[in-house]
Amino acid sequence: MPEEVLFKSESDQTREEIASYLRSVADKLERGDAVTLRSGSESVTMEPPARPTFEVKAEREGAVDAPGELSIEFELEWNENGDGADGGSGQLEIE
Repeated sequence: MPEEVLFKSESDQTREEIASYLRSVADKLERGDAVTLRSGSESVTMEPPARPTFEVKAEREGAVDAPGELSIEFELEWNENGDGADGGSGQLEIE
């Protein structure tokens, strides 16, 4: 299935700036509000359902025997024509 990127932003930020951004998104999710992403003249507004699929990935990209690029990715997924997605592999814990 092809993927269409509706919005993308990438910038270097401090941990504190990232935490503030994630808190803003968390507050909107908790209230059931739409989430608007904006960067310059680009923006997109999305309305996650009450129970989207929440995917968390920790990745390392690069050669197996050399330093690579590390990432933590947080993703919400849902079907445009439904209330959420099926699935789940257990309770997520962050320590």
